[in-house]
Amino acid sequence: MNRLRLIAPADSVVLSELQVQNRTYLSPWEPTRSKEFFTDAGQRADIGAALERHDRGDAAPFVILDDDGAVVGRLTLSGIVRGPFQSCAMGYWVAQERTGRGLATDAVATALTYAFTTLGLHRVQAETLLDNKPSQRVL
Repeated sequence: MNRLRLIAPADSVVLSELQVQNRTYLSPWEPTRSKEFFTDAGQRADIGAALERHDRGDAAPFVILDDDGAVVGRLTLSGIVRGPFQSCAMGYWVAQERTGRGLATDAVATALTYAFTTLGLHRVQAETLLDNKPSQRVL
């Protein structure tokens, strides 16, 4: 099953719910966020900005889907660089209650295929904190 699809403005409701539910879980890896970020309006703004970057060719913002097609996280290829470097950075998260099921692993594999074939990139870079062993296993 394809674990990714392009993010859409309609995803704001479910993403705001997931952000609220996973705020503590994601906090070690996320920047400090305003209260607005965790609302539907905040997610709509974030999605809008991500889609603008996508339209410029600077990013590929996706949602991660479970087996039933429900949104369970996000994955973004960002900072897309063209010219001789042809690279990007990849960041992702999956809701805590959905971890350990291979969803992130499948999503990352799909994103890599997209990056190397559709986008024609040469390098995808991802980083984790030293103690983030689950994410290191995914990568």
